[in-house]
Amino acid sequence: MIGPTNSTNLGPMAETVNMHEAKTQLSRLVAQVEQGEEFVIARSGRPCARLVPIEPTVPRLGTMKDRWPTLSDAFFEPLDGDDLDAWDA
Repeated sequence: MIGPTNSTNLGPMAETVNMHEAKTQLSRLVAQVEQGEEFVIARSGRPCARLVPIEPTVPRLGTMKDRWPTLSDAFFEPLDGDDLDAWDA
């Protein structure tokens, strides 16, 4: 481990780990990332990647509102005998 870093473009006090440690300890690092921690992966002491949690995606209500087709009144009329029998088959 190299240690914490606080560069403005790397996030708040992300711990820096070297490439070899990141490869050998990936499962442990990912488990810590799932708990909210962030890591900077360095190659030869120079930061080259960040390991950060993914923002959860929550479907927003109303996003499909304008994508549904407009249904004609005929859609809501009762089916005739032949059409109704086709659904029962």
